[in-house]
Amino acid sequence: MTEPITSSAQRLERQLDFIRELDRLKLVVRRTSLIDRSRLENTAEHSWHLATMAVVLAEHAPEGTDVAHVVEMLLVHDIVEIDAGDTFAFDGAANLGKLEREQAAAVRLFGLLPPDAARRLRALWDEFEEGTTPDARFANALDRMQALVQNDAGGDGGSWRQHGVTATQVLARMAPIERATPSLWPVVLQAVDRAVVAGHVRDDRPAA
Repeated sequence: MTEPITSSAQRLERQLDFIRELDRLKLVVRRTSLIDRSRLENTAEHSWHLATMAVVLAEHAPEGTDVAHVVEMLLVHDIVEIDAGDTFAFDGAANLGKLEREQAAAVRLFGLLPPDAARRLRALWDEFEEGTTPDARFANALDRMQALVQNDAGGDGGSWRQHGVTATQVLARMAPIERATPSLWPVVLQAVDRAVVAGHVRDDRPAA
């Protein structure tokens, strides 16, 4: 005799459906390459990298930051890219409609989960997107800094050079770092200066 499907079994199946869907995040290719330039990174790798950065750089977080909460936020912040894809920050045309695409993706993807879990993960995603809490500000700062580290460490300007990004554009993109983690801002300025000197980034900053 077949056992009836219990509410517990249904809950687990929805959790497993979501976990299986997460595998598709490994297929979302970003514009930023690995430091060794062997290939472009995928979004799952990006999310893991950021979560680890939150642990390593915790001492630079704003006062009162809950690093465990930040890690959870970073692990889910780009799940919507399964449906919406990665949108390159410096591509103005691609950014048109980004919010709508990602909102629709959030509804579908988090909706795979049991309602309580869906609300919890959706709240983490919304918090990151709004960027108003100390935890979200730290998470957003790390999100900006990860690409800077990879573009800088490769020695060739990475996606900045490939897409003709200017110094002013980089600094504007990195502004959340200065606001949330000012102790890390010198790292940004040094990286931009190196890229300018090497000719990877055009210096369009106003003269001092």
